Amino acid sequence: MCLATATRDGKPSARMVLLKGFGSDGFRFYTNRESRKGKELESNPFASLLFFWEPLSRQVRIEGSVERLSDEESEYYFHSRPKSSQIGAAVSKQSQVIPDREVSVAEKDCATWHWAPQLLAACHRGGYIVHPSVIEFWQGQTNRLHDRIIFRRPKGEDTGPYTHLGEGGWVYERLAP
Repeated sequence: MCLATATRDGKPSARMVLLKGFGSDGFRFYTNRESRKGKELESNPFASLLFFWEPLSRQVRIEGSVERLSDEESEYYFHSRPKSSQIGAAVSKQSQVIPDREVSVAEKDCATWHWAPQLLAACHRGGYIVHPSVIEFWQGQTNRLHDRIIFRRPKGEDTGPYTHLGEGGWVYERLAP
């Protein structure tokens, strides 16, 4: 999925990340909390997600607040990964400038031979959950009159004549293409 974040002063940034779970409470992913995205999520805890399926001419866009997952949930996920992925995550100083690729390879090789539990504690990996307040479904059409249906959590009485009540406190509307 594409994850878009912004700095506290609104400068946006987007990148692809792996969705690791979802439920009625939101969408989960994991990253290095000291990376650019981790720092942006800490200073401005809102994000947008985008799932795009070009062959089907479909996309789903999500906006919402972001919350850190518990250390226990993050640690459980970390230990569920293959050992090689754990080592790679632990040695990567994500988003930091390095002289060349060989530095990362050498650090991973060294960590592989000197595997230690304290390495995991120092890797700053953790999870986040995006609690959706807006979910938009888009279906492309060859005539450019795309279908757009948006589900949102209403703020007070901001509903109009074309707003429909959904389940669980959501409303939905059709948007112009």
